[in-house]
Amino acid sequence: MMGVSTAQVVDRRFVSLVTVFDRLFRKPGHGGGALAVYLRGEPVVDVWAGYASPGVPWTSDSVALGFSTGKGVASTVIHQLVERGQLDYAEPVATYWPEFAAAGKEHITVADLLTHRAGLHRLRGLLPGATDRFFDDASVTAALAAATPDPRHRTTSGYHGISYGHLAAELVRRVTGREFTEVVRTELAEPLGAEELWFRVPVSERHRIATMFPRLKAAGMDWDTGSDLLTRTRFAAAAETTPRGFADLMADPRIHDSVMPGVNGVFSARALARVYGALANGGVLGDTRILNADTITRAATRQVFTPDYVLASFRVPWALGYHGVPMKPSKRDPISAFGHFGLGGSGAYADPKTGLSLAFVTNRLGGKLTPLGDARLTRLSMVADHIARGAAAE
Repeated sequence: MMGVSTAQVVDRRFVSLVTVFDRLFRKPGHGGGALAVYLRGEPVVDVWAGYASPGVPWTSDSVALGFSTGKGVASTVIHQLVERGQLDYAEPVATYWPEFAAAGKEHITVADLLTHRAGLHRLRGLLPGATDRFFDDASVTAALAAATPDPRHRTTSGYHGISYGHLAAELVRRVTGREFTEVVRTELAEPLGAEELWFRVPVSERHRIATMFPRLKAAGMDWDTGSDLLTRTRFAAAAETTPRGFADLMADPRIHDSVMPGVNGVFSARALARVYGALANGGVLGDTRILNADTITRAATRQVFTPDYVLASFRVPWALGYHGVPMKPSKRDPISAFGHFGLGGSGAYADPKTGLSLAFVTNRLGGKLTPLGDARLTRLSMVADHIARGAAAE
């Protein structure tokens, strides 16, 4: 397994990208973060800046909560199982998980789940009682299996903000007979030397987690009050994706005892960039292959681009477990990059066209509840894409 780097890496071609990154963390109030980039399978950027907690500088060892960034990691494991013949995108989820057929869900396929068309976005009210019941992953998963799907799933996507992770993890567990965290460790983390792909953080490593701030809010108010307000607007379905007390859940140390791949993944930028570095390089990084190139092409191909009923009819280019990552606002250029961004600004992606992968993690939350995070990652991505295209022309 690759050890943690003790020195920053900056390829001379990417100096301008690092300059943009450094400007994000000029003041202690900006928090901190890390950026890692691979180009055609080689590391070209591995940098960090700012503060992991008040008065404590971000270091090479620092990691951060990535929220929805983890969906891309979970999806990659599922594609590995498809490639091995253990799963089939076109097969009903209930083939592998019989209880899932309850309440009229027998027709929902693995591909439907991966493209947020299972109709199970709703966590609000899913488990009556105390908020901390959501730390019981098995109870949440069982409740989702028993739930009635939103009828809109038959015509369009409805972003499964948190539930996607529970559904993906249980599907992996049913097929492999192994815990999801164990599969991630043995199939991705260890082969790629990407240790920090954690959905249940080892107790011995929790001191490395950067302090998240500010407190999560919805519509500029405390989470529950803001969510209640949103339920009376066109964002009602988005408010339903989180349980009551969501901000308290995410601030509770017990979040790191749970397995919620849709929301509680803790990563280093370096580890994420290695996963996507392989995906951008035909499935290979160094001597390790995690997927075949044709599997990656299929997984990254857009499946859905209709108004998402959870995201207020915003059109998300959903591939199989990833979303498209536009590098510039042009509608004419095809989107070749894919990955997943997270609440607050973190995210990672691969672009097979240029061979580029980029990962950004931060503890300074600056985004809204969408799969696209905030402008920091987009800005970094646009600069990196420009450099990568120039490198390809050399």
